[in-house]
Amino acid sequence: MISEPANRIHNNAIKAWTVNALLYGIAWFLPSGFFLAISIGQNAGSALAWYQGVDWILFSVLFLAGLFFYLTIAIVFPKLRWKRWKYDISEKEIDMLRGIFIKKRTLVPINRVQHVDTRQGPVYRKFGLSSVTISTAATTHEIPALDDETADKVRDTISNLVRKVKGDV
Repeated sequence: MISEPANRIHNNAIKAWTVNALLYGIAWFLPSGFFLAISIGQNAGSALAWYQGVDWILFSVLFLAGLFFYLTIAIVFPKLRWKRWKYDISEKEIDMLRGIFIKKRTLVPINRVQHVDTRQGPVYRKFGLSSVTISTAATTHEIPALDDETADKVRDTISNLVRKVKGDV
């Protein structure tokens, strides 16, 4: 069996993934919390005391769901995800190992690569990170959260290996 890949992604990935998770959490929980708070405020003077109690139960459930989301998705998972992400590039293939609960290992033959790109969103840009996307005829694979210099080197290395294998040198 082939040994595990040795290269790790940049440790700033933990911070970037945490920020991304918090932004998604705000996008999901803030609107529902806002509307629930308005509902509680409108029913505060109401004679329907049981309905007011239901609002507080819903608000409590929403708060606990948000807290759970924050603790797991924004704090625990980015660290686990970073520990599990490894990759290697050889003359024959690109080897990627990842997964929090289920390990997923992908081997992409160099001769199947059609093109390779680097991507950088606003959060990655803030932390000096880029992703390398590797496209084949069937799908696109991604090596996330490499520092900008490493991402450029990885992209160029893969591109040169593809040209060499396909005889375009």
